[in-house]
Amino acid sequence: MYKMLLSKEMEQYYEIDPKNSWMLAAAERNLPIIVPGWEDSTMGNIFASYCIKGELQPSTMKSGIEYMTWLADYYIKNSAGKGIGFFQIGGGIAGDFPICVVPMLYQDMEMDKIPFWSYFCQISDSTTSYGSYSGAVPNEKITWGKLDIHTPKFIIESDASIVAPLVFAWLLKH
Repeated sequence: MYKMLLSKEMEQYYEIDPKNSWMLAAAERNLPIIVPGWEDSTMGNIFASYCIKGELQPSTMKSGIEYMTWLADYYIKNSAGKGIGFFQIGGGIAGDFPICVVPMLYQDMEMDKIPFWSYFCQISDSTTSYGSYSGAVPNEKITWGKLDIHTPKFIIESDASIVAPLVFAWLLKH
């Protein structure tokens, strides 16, 4: 997506001013967007159909393991100093998969100096509750080694397709 946006080949089809596009802003800054489980979507189904027809190869897209190994390397290289914040949109695998890089590095890789996420913000329309996979409250993530007790934590319970662009637009201005 980033290569396509940065090539400007799709510019004639833009429906909004590019200065208001959070996706274009993310591409220009090369911000990592981790999308585990994307296969469980309409886009995943369409992609699979092209693979079945022989028009695309499954290796065109990263697998979950490739995402995690890439994220681990990125986190190790970039988490010093102010650290890295975690902005979760939605619940389930979208949030649980990438946030697990910290306990994986600490517990499985035995990197006892790896810092926790520097902040956590979740936008979800799922009701948060203890033990809820899609909507676990941030404090529960402390018990799993994903966040520290002092990590600033925020929950926005609303429709992410409305709220995320508003939050990103505000962030782009500051």
